[in-house]
Amino acid sequence: MKKFAGLIAGSILSAGIPPAAAEDLVAVKHIRVGSIISAADIATPKSMEAMRRASKMIGQESARTLYQGQPIAENDVRAPTLVRRNAIVQMEFQKGMMTISTEGRALDDGGMGSRIRVMNLTSKRVITTIVTSPSTVVAVL
Repeated sequence: MKKFAGLIAGSILSAGIPPAAAEDLVAVKHIRVGSIISAADIATPKSMEAMRRASKMIGQESARTLYQGQPIAENDVRAPTLVRRNAIVQMEFQKGMMTISTEGRALDDGGMGSRIRVMNLTSKRVITTIVTSPSTVVAVL
């Protein structure tokens, strides 16, 4: 049987049939870039592994437009955007017990825990920060 396994795999690949087609998560409808993915957007997975991957994708944001019937890869989704570019955000600087807050303008989009650049509106200095909530970032010192 081992001797024929390579021939079978080769014939499947040469026929253009993806080897893990049953494991692919497929979009049930068109999903626009920036849309939050729900369970209704993904075809019902057939295996437990596909079910686990689907549960990780639900609640994520589409990183690009996904078309009906198209497989959804892990790099097609990202954490939901909490801070949009050009939004005014609350910047926090923490040192020990002391916290200083000021306003800044986001120069990048960012989701929870992502690093974005923010311009301090008072000093006009650009600082790398981490998104902690929809309108709050913490400076990376």
